[in-house]
Order: sequence, then structure tokens, then C-alpha cells
Amino acid sequence: MATFEEFQKIDIRIGKIVDVELLQGAKYTTHKLTIDFGKEMGMKVSCARLINYSINQLIGRIVLAIVNLPPRQIGKHTSEVLTLGVPDKDGECILIQPDKDVQLGSRLY
Repeated sequence: MATFEEFQKIDIRIGKIVDVELLQGAKYTTHKLTIDFGKEMGMKVSCARLINYSINQLIGRIVLAIVNLPPRQIGKHTSEVLTLGVPDKDGECILIQPDKDVQLGSRLY
């Protein structure tokens, strides 16, 4: 079991996907997302397998991401944040997003 104090160390923020590209030569279908986390944090990159979404469905989408993990190498690219989702019935990612408008960069609590 994690303690509440351990949970508080995880920094989960609201961001908006502003650019998407498919990574060429990746082992799996992988998207490189550029996510805007507002004035304080700015733009960050996340690499994610998101086959349930077209590029047009991703651009402008509000997402939640963990922003204080070490960068992770995904093939030739570096993922700076971990975009959060849950698996559908086939084990593919469904992105998590708030059901109301919130300010970019807002922290989950």
C-alpha cells in the first residue's frame, strides 16, 4: 500500500495536446504528442500508443499526465511526461480527461 505522502509526490497535471505525429520505424504504432501544460510548465513531449484515436481526435484534446517522472527513451525519441489512460476491452489505451473545463497546468489532488 502507498501512503498518502507517497501519492502526493506524484505530480499529475492537465495538459492540451497541440501537435501529434506518428513515429516512423517504431516497433508499435506510437504517437509523439506535444502537450501544452500552461505558462508555468510550457510544452512537454509524450510518446504513447493511441490506436483508438485519429490524429484529428487527439489535437486539442485535454489529457492528464504525470510530469515529474524521469524522461524515458522510446526508440529514438524521449518521452518527458507519462500521459494517463486506462485499457479498453482489447487492452488499448483510452485517455483520461476531466468532464469540465479546467486551467492548463492544474494539478490533480
